[in-house]
Amino acid sequence: MPDVLDASPYDALLLLSFGGPEGPDDVVPFLENVTRGRGIPKERLKEVGQHYFLFGGVSPINDQNRALLDALRKDFAEHGLDLPVYWGNRNWAPYLTDTLREMVRDGRRRILVLATSAYASYSGCRQYRENLADSLAALEAEGLELPRIDKLRHYFNHPGFVEPMVDGVVRSLAELPEEVRDGAHIAFCTHSIPNSAADTSGPVEEHGDGGAYVRQHLDVAQVIADAVRERTGVDHPWQLLYQSRSGAPHIPWLEPDICDHLEERRAAGVPAVVMAPIGFVSDHMEVLYDLDTEATAKAEELGLPVRRSATVGADPRFAAAVRDLVLERSAAERGREVAPCALGALGASHNLCPVGCCPARAPRPAAAGADSPYA
Repeated sequence: MPDVLDASPYDALLLLSFGGPEGPDDVVPFLENVTRGRGIPKERLKEVGQHYFLFGGVSPINDQNRALLDALRKDFAEHGLDLPVYWGNRNWAPYLTDTLREMVRDGRRRILVLATSAYASYSGCRQYRENLADSLAALEAEGLELPRIDKLRHYFNHPGFVEPMVDGVVRSLAELPEEVRDGAHIAFCTHSIPNSAADTSGPVEEHGDGGAYVRQHLDVAQVIADAVRERTGVDHPWQLLYQSRSGAPHIPWLEPDICDHLEERRAAGVPAVVMAPIGFVSDHMEVLYDLDTEATAKAEELGLPVRRSATVGADPRFAAAVRDLVLERSAAERGREVAPCALGALGASHNLCPVGCCPARAPRPAAAGADSPYA
C-alpha cells in the first residue's frame, strides 16, 4: 500500500481473544465466566474442566497470544508503523474491560480490534462485539471518555493467514510414511457450531444452509487443497469436518465429526489422514485435546496413520497480514480507494458488520457494527 506507515486515524490496536486458565485453580472460575447465565452446576464444570486438568490446568492460548503480541510489535517496529498493541480477553485476565480502561487512560481514542477468530459467526464475531459494548457501557458508567472502536474484517482468506496453513499441510504430508503419502486424505477441521448459528452467519443475504461460516471454510479449504496439489503434484481428496461440539444432544450442530470421519475413512480403505485445523488461529485447547489427544487416539485405535498440521499462530506472515489489514482499514477510513488482499472465490469480507449479521441469540447491544450504539 502506498502509505505503509500511516495508521491514522487509529492510535492503537487491541488483540481481543477468548482467554484461558493458567493453573488448576483457574479452571472452574474460567469455565464459570464462559458459561455465565446458563445455570450450569459447579460439579458439571469440574467434569468439563478435565480437558484442562490433563494439561496441568493450563490452556496454551494465553502464551500463544503473548507470542502473537510479540510478533505484531516486532513487525510493526521493523516497518516503522507506530501503533501500540494491547491485549484483552473475554473470559480471563487480562480482561477486556480492564484493558480498554487502560487504553482510555493512555489517551487512546480510535481503536482497531483484531479478534482471534477468522470467520463469520455469532461466537466468532458478534459475541466479541457484544463484549466490546458491555465493556464500553462499564467505562461509561465510570464516567470515562469512550473511544471509538472498529473491528478488522474477517481475514480467513488473506494470504498471510492461508499460506502458513498450506505449508503446514505440505509438511504433514511429508511426515507420513512414503507408502501411504500420496493416498492421504486431508481433513480440514473447524469448530462445530449449532446449525441455526451457522445458517444465520454473515450478512443477511448470505444466510441459508450453513451461511457464511460454512462457505468461508469451504472456500479456504479449496484454496489450500489447490495449493497443496501445485506444490506436491498430488490431488489429495479432502472434506470439511467439525469438532469440539459442546451443546445439548437434541440441538443439531454441524457435522460430520472428525472422529466419526476417521472411522469412515478407515472403513473405506483410506491409507492415511492429515488433520488441518483451518478454523483455529493457534494451537489452543480445542486443538490440543480434540485433535492431538482424542482424534489421534481414535486414529491409533483404527491403525490409521494420521498427522496434524500446524495452525498459523505467531507466524511472521500472519503478523504481516495484520499490518496489511490495519493499513487497509486506515486508508479506507481516510477516504482512500483500497484494493483488499484476498484469495479464493469469495473476495474480501466487509469492513463494517451490517444489521442482521450473525444475529444474537437474544437482543444485546454490539459495538463496532452498523447497529452499534457507540458510533
